[in-house]
Amino acid sequence: MADCECLASCIFFNDQMADMPTMSDIIKQRYCRGSNSQCARHMIFRTLGRPSIPADLYPSQIERAEEIVAAG
Repeated sequence: MADCECLASCIFFNDQMADMPTMSDIIKQRYCRGSNSQCARHMIFRTLGRPSIPADLYPSQIERAEEIVAAG
């Protein structure tokens, strides 16, 4: 599978993780490269669109994403 279509412009990586390249690479490997089905940010992107993604949402926060999608 290819990288997530949101990776290049993902605010989480370009803003919040910009100063932590090693940690950023670990998270990208898990959530962005290959299947992005477990990424909370992508879950919201798919259902509600990019403007609905909170800047501080971590890819691992599935429960928070589910609440946002349900309210959305």
